[in-house]
Amino acid sequence: MYLKKCPYCKSSDVKKSGLRNHIQHYKCKSCGKQFQNKPPKPSMESIWSEYLNAKQTISEIAKLVPICREKHHIIESTVKRILRKKADTWQQPDLTGMSGYVHMDATYWGHNWGIMLCIDDAIGKVLYLAFIKHEKTQSYVDSVEGVTAAGYHIKGIVIDGKKDLLLVLKDYPIQMCQFHLTQIVTRYLTHNPKMKASKDLALLIHGLKHQKKEDFEQDYADWKERYKEFLNKRTTHKDGKTCYLHRIVRMVMHSIDFYLPYLFTYQRADCVGMPNTNNKIEGTFTDLKKNLNNHSGLTIEHRKQFITAYFQSKPEGHLNSP
Repeated sequence: MYLKKCPYCKSSDVKKSGLRNHIQHYKCKSCGKQFQNKPPKPSMESIWSEYLNAKQTISEIAKLVPICREKHHIIESTVKRILRKKADTWQQPDLTGMSGYVHMDATYWGHNWGIMLCIDDAIGKVLYLAFIKHEKTQSYVDSVEGVTAAGYHIKGIVIDGKKDLLLVLKDYPIQMCQFHLTQIVTRYLTHNPKMKASKDLALLIHGLKHQKKEDFEQDYADWKERYKEFLNKRTTHKDGKTCYLHRIVRMVMHSIDFYLPYLFTYQRADCVGMPNTNNKIEGTFTDLKKNLNNHSGLTIEHRKQFITAYFQSKPEGHLNSP
């Protein structure tokens, strides 16, 4: 039962004051005011908290349960109206005086819409959010400009391998996510490579996170020298043209060559504290999608409203961590 306290002076020294229209009234002995035995009206924040984080549907939020009768006493249409009132556009926060390393990435729902997100590595604060149709290089450029225009000083950026970004973001220290490189190698060589050269390369890449830059570069150079003949072996087609016999292994090698200058940025003296993976933002996307999946059937516009409210309601340091 709802705890009877005076809504005016918060005193618990109250007494019954009769029934009116079958509703019990009370009188406060401290201030003399009368009031009904009603639960407090739910706030927009409390309803959104249950909708976003407590996995409650609209009907569950509005439903009266005897154990928590004091929680909400509203109907579904009221819940919907409260949810619609929530701002559905992203408000860029003021980042003046802040600095740190930035995770940048995009994720999608379907083929024609998704979000571009930037978060601070240290506290998980969302620095930038934009809804996009396609993951373009310009989306990343706009993100950087939006973050810096808000007053944030970018010490370095962690990305997952979009090659064009290495050129357009060259003014900042760039860390290629080591986990994503491992995934690239695994995708081409599979989890169980058959050839000795492939096995040794996969083993080398899977130990990437435990190595120093100089040690890895030396081991990788030794691998290329050891399998030089294997890598350069060619085969002849029926038309007389030749091509490399082990093209997939060479493709993996070229990818490693391309990303090698960006794999160990976090070990530089001027990048102390920089992460070597994009796991923080990947975990954030996973957490968002799990919460969004609790409300299947939402229109795209309502999904966008949910996403905006989800990130605007998250306090600093409470976004998912790896």
